[in-house]
Amino acid sequence: MGGIGKTALAVEAAHRARAQGWFPGGTLFVDLRGYDDDPVTADQAVLALLDALGVRGQDLPPTAERQHDLYRRLLAERRERMLLILDNASDPSQYVPLLPGADHHRVLITSRDRPHALSVRLIDLETLDPAESVTLVTRALHDTDERDKRPEREPDALRELADLCGHLPLALQIAAGMLRVRKPRDVASLVTEIRKAGDPTVVLDNGSPGTDLYGRSLVLRPVLETSYRRLAPEQARLLRLLCLAPETETGAETVAALADFELEPALSLLEELATTHLVMPVRSPAGTTFAVRWRVHDLVRAFGASVVAGNAELRKEGEAARERVLAFYYLWANAADDRLRWLPGMAEPQRFGDRAEALGWFDGERAGLVAAVGWARGEQFASMAVQLSDCLVEYLYWRRYFDDLSAIAEAAREGAHHAGDGVAEARAWDHRGIALRETGRVEESIEAHTQARDLLQAVGHFHEAIAWDNLGNALQSAGRAEESIEAHTQARDLFRSAGHHHFEAKAWNNLGNALHNAGRTEESIDTYTHVLNLHQVSGDRHSEAITWNNLGSTLREAGRIEEAIEAYGKSLEIREEFDDWYGRARTLSNLARAHKAAHQPNEARSAYLQSAAAFIRANAPTEAAYAQSHADSLT
Repeated sequence: MGGIGKTALAVEAAHRARAQGWFPGGTLFVDLRGYDDDPVTADQAVLALLDALGVRGQDLPPTAERQHDLYRRLLAERRERMLLILDNASDPSQYVPLLPGADHHRVLITSRDRPHALSVRLIDLETLDPAESVTLVTRALHDTDERDKRPEREPDALRELADLCGHLPLALQIAAGMLRVRKPRDVASLVTEIRKAGDPTVVLDNGSPGTDLYGRSLVLRPVLETSYRRLAPEQARLLRLLCLAPETETGAETVAALADFELEPALSLLEELATTHLVMPVRSPAGTTFAVRWRVHDLVRAFGASVVAGNAELRKEGEAARERVLAFYYLWANAADDRLRWLPGMAEPQRFGDRAEALGWFDGERAGLVAAVGWARGEQFASMAVQLSDCLVEYLYWRRYFDDLSAIAEAAREGAHHAGDGVAEARAWDHRGIALRETGRVEESIEAHTQARDLLQAVGHFHEAIAWDNLGNALQSAGRAEESIEAHTQARDLFRSAGHHHFEAKAWNNLGNALHNAGRTEESIDTYTHVLNLHQVSGDRHSEAITWNNLGSTLREAGRIEEAIEAYGKSLEIREEFDDWYGRARTLSNLARAHKAAHQPNEARSAYLQSAAAFIRANAPTEAAYAQSHADSLT
């Protein structure tokens, strides 16, 4: 990629190699200016190389052909190994005629393009990692003034600045130059300026301090523009659209939807773009459904988005692309959500064979899906993005991504409100309430569910019952047991009257929890027993596992330890069928408490250790530490 530091690396490597005595014959360097409007040709470059070898004026052969012959002969006659650096090449025609005929010399070529037709060793450069980026800016400031303490004084702002620069060496170098000029100001002021502008290239180019050590202008946009202008029309279109995608990494299927292509043509174009280093293939984590995704650097995204924003036709093209992506995401997310919610007796979802496959798709696309729901804040995409948000709630709750759940709920709420869709707005309030409760913001959760209930009561919608049930859960978390019982009872009765027996069973289960919290133990046990029958009739195995766990806890507190241990065992047996590590961990912790109450310390310690391991897998480190400490206390 342009600005990645190819020239700096090549020159530094050459200096170190010379210091090691690798090239006693010397080093030759030519800037081929491959991405300028007037690139250096091989015939022009050979004149500079001959001049460096001492051939000039009257000694120069009259024709280009003879000049190349002389150049190769001189290199062949030099027995001491030389290094030739051909910098900034855009096409093999610039450098192939300059390759020495003698095989004992070495050549280092830098380019933004990958020459697949030639048998050469390729070294792809990536951006710096965050720590290296911070070090680069820190050293640049300290080299000028070792008394500059801003890096030590503002570590967080410096890390954020490095992130905004996309960890691209050229951008970091420009930022360091700006900080040198703006010495009285802190690092945070530059961060604020870049964030306010939205496009880092605008701020960095406007404040660029001049040229680098090689006499080149320190500017970002021209670097990106030259790479963009060289693209074929279809490649340029795909790059522009990729810059409008919800996330920096995008699956090939989503790219195909974005560009309105079939999958194979989209893959071919992506592979062509990858040779220009404007797009990079990235292997997804093990276990996700689609193995390869495609990444666009943040600064390229900002550049591409600005190109689109500046042209009415391109804006129209971009809006159509985003509509296609939302349609694609909704189609697949709705199918994946159907699979997660599927129960025996329902029609089999077609697109995903089992829960694991649906979860794998969600895992791979999560960042893009959440970002796409954020488009609901714009009036044009509000309706479809709000629909998409409904498809993500079950998955995000299952994986315990409550920050994401809160983000999509807020975006959907805003979009639905602007669109005047009261039911969708109420559902978004309800989803936000769930996220708030799970993150400990209980009073806000009660307010959100109350808002949802009131909106749905006003229109007489079925989801009023769901809002009542969720409100009951929030009231339980606040310790308001009697109010919680009333809320769950209301939800249960509404579900029953509407004939929604699956939801009625869930409300019964939550009512059992509320009765337990109110100290009404026998009523709670009777309620859970009734709920188990409902779940077994409907075939809702996961809800049955939850109810067995809840029943076990009530039996344990009632002193019926053996029955509690049996109930926890049935819950764990069913949980084995699901990828529910958090629920499994909670049941194991409860089982450990039951074994401890039964004076079975070895069994209790084993259950706590298993619980800690399951909490780790569920990304719940606080709970894992708690379980581990209890296990340690039993050694």
